[in-house]
Amino acid sequence: MPIRQLSETMINQIAAGEVIERPASVVKELVENALDAGASRIEVATAGGGLSLIRVVDDGAGIGAAELALAVSRHCTSKLSEDIHDIRSLGFRGEALPSIGSVSRLVIRSRTREADAAAEISVEGGRVSTIRPAAANGGTSVEVRDLFYATPARLKFMKGERAESSAITDVVKRMAIAFPAVRFTLSGTDRSTLDLPATDTTEAGYLRRIAQVMGTDFPDNALAVDAVREGVALSGHVSIPSYSRANALQQYAYVNGRPVRDKLLAGAIRGAYADVLARDRHPVTVLFIALDPALVDVNVHPAKADVRFRDPGLVRGLIIGAIRQALAGAGIRPATSAAASLATAFRPGGSYGHAGPANGHRGYDPAFRASAASFDRGHSPFRPLEGSFEEAVQATFDAGPSVSVDARASAETFEDNTLGLALGAARAQVHENYIVAQTRDSLIIVDQHAAHERLVYEALKQAIHARPLPAQMLLMPEIVDLPEEDAERLASHADTLARFGLGIERFGPGAVAVRETPSMLGQTDVVQLVRDLADEIADNDTVETLGARLDRIASTMACHGSVRSGRLMKPDEMNALLRQMEATPGSGTCNHGRPTYIELKLADIERLFGRR
Repeated sequence: MPIRQLSETMINQIAAGEVIERPASVVKELVENALDAGASRIEVATAGGGLSLIRVVDDGAGIGAAELALAVSRHCTSKLSEDIHDIRSLGFRGEALPSIGSVSRLVIRSRTREADAAAEISVEGGRVSTIRPAAANGGTSVEVRDLFYATPARLKFMKGERAESSAITDVVKRMAIAFPAVRFTLSGTDRSTLDLPATDTTEAGYLRRIAQVMGTDFPDNALAVDAVREGVALSGHVSIPSYSRANALQQYAYVNGRPVRDKLLAGAIRGAYADVLARDRHPVTVLFIALDPALVDVNVHPAKADVRFRDPGLVRGLIIGAIRQALAGAGIRPATSAAASLATAFRPGGSYGHAGPANGHRGYDPAFRASAASFDRGHSPFRPLEGSFEEAVQATFDAGPSVSVDARASAETFEDNTLGLALGAARAQVHENYIVAQTRDSLIIVDQHAAHERLVYEALKQAIHARPLPAQMLLMPEIVDLPEEDAERLASHADTLARFGLGIERFGPGAVAVRETPSMLGQTDVVQLVRDLADEIADNDTVETLGARLDRIASTMACHGSVRSGRLMKPDEMNALLRQMEATPGSGTCNHGRPTYIELKLADIERLFGRR
C-alpha cells in the first residue's frame, strides 16, 4: 500500500482519540482554557452526561475575531514561549479545540475587553465555518453538541449518563480546589446544580474552598503540610489517620497548579500512612507541589494527566517526610466523624433505622401512636411512685443494680491539670477492655488493647531503626541472578541494606551474593526478597521493602505483647496508659488502622439529653 498524506480531518480525529477520551476530557480542556484566559467566573452546563451538550462560559480575556480561525487550527497557541521546558499555563499544545471540533458540533463565541462586538465561529465534524458577528458579553462561550457523532465507534465505549456526569463533576471539583479565587458553577438537565463561590488564595481561603468541595468535616480533621527541599515546595492539608476513606478518590494532587493523577505521588502518600492506616483504607489529601517548570515534564501524556519529575526520589521523600512530620507533630486527635457516629448510636430511637424523622423529631417511631392506646399505667416500669418516697428508694436499692459498673478509678483524687490533658483522667474500666476517661469538656473511651499495641509497636520500631540490626550469617551464600542494571542498583544501596542486616555484594555482571539476612526475619525467601528490593529501587530508588517487612514483624510482636482484652487494670495503670498515648505519635490508631479512642464532647452529651 503506497504511503500517503492523511487529511487534516483524519489527523484531527486521531488527535481527538488521544486528547478527548470522554465528555469529562472536553470539560477539562475548556475549563483550562478559561483559567489560562484569567477568568474569575466559569459556568459549565451539560446535558446527557455531556454527550448531548457541554457549554462553558467564562469572563476571561476573550479571543479576537482575527484569531478565531487560528484557535480551531492545530498547534496554534498563545500560551507557549520558545522554551518547551518553560510551561507555566495549563494548556499549551493547541490541540484541544480542533480535536473537539473534529468529533462534534462546536461553536465558539468570544469578545475581548477592547472589542465593541463579539465574533463567532463553528466547526462541524472538522469543517470550519466563516467568522461571523455575534452578540455576547466579554469573555468566551464554547458550546459542544453531539460529542463523537462524527466517530460513532467511540460512543460504544461511553458509560451511562450518570457515570459521565459524575466524571465531569470530579473534573470541575479538582479544578476548583486549585483556583479558589474563581467562582465555578456546574448545572444542567442531568444533574443538580453545583455552585462554588469564590474565596481567596490564603490558607483560610483554600480551606473554605476545600470544605465546599469535600464537605465541612475535612477541615476539622486535617493537618497542614508545609515543607521545602532543594527548590521543591510542598503545601496543603492531609487527614488525621482516624479520618479515612474506602478508596483514594478524595486524594487531590497538584503540580504547579495542574491537577494530576500520578502513581509516584499516590505511592508516596500511601507510604507516609503505611504505619497508621489499614491496607483497605485511604487518607484524604490535598497537596500542592511547586517547583521550577524545568524540573518537571508535563508533556508525557496526551491528556496531561501524568507528569515526570527530574528527581522523583526527592519529591517522594519530601512528601513522605512532610506528612509523617505533620502526623507526629499533631499530637493525639480523634476524628470528629467518630464522635458523630457515637452520638447517633446513643440518640433515642437510633436503632429503629428510619431514614428520617416523620414529624421533625429524631427517633420518632410511627408505631408509637398505635401502641399508646394499649398502654397499661399500672404495670409500666415508669409509673408514678406509690407509697412514701423512702419506701420507693429502699425498694430500688433492694432490687440491686441492673448494670454492673466498675468504679475502681472513682476513689482517686484528680488534679485540675490532669483533666486539662488531651485524654484527661481515667474514671473507670468497663467490660475489662474499655477505659472511660474525663476531660474538662469531653468523655473519652479508650480501647486498652489497641492503644497499648500501638505503644509497644512504636517502641519496637524505634529500637529496630535506631541502630544496625543483628544479622545471621548464611552457611552458603545465596546467589541471586538478576538483570545487570538491577544488580548495579542493589550494589549501590549495599550500605543501607547492611544497616538492616542484609549483606549483599556483586557476584559477576548479572548476579548478587547474599551472605547475611536480618535475624528478625528467621527463615525467609532470600531470592524473592532481593528481587522485590530490586523492583522497588527501580521504581522509587528506595529500599523500604525490607524496612516494611521488619515493621510487620514488629507489629505482630506488639500485638501479642500488648495488654490483652479482659485484663483488669488499676487506676494508676489506666492513667499511665493515657499519658503514654499522649506522648506517642500516631497513637490515635492501632497498627491495623483501627481507632484507639473516641471522644464525645460535653456539648454533644448535653444535646443527647435535651440540655441544648
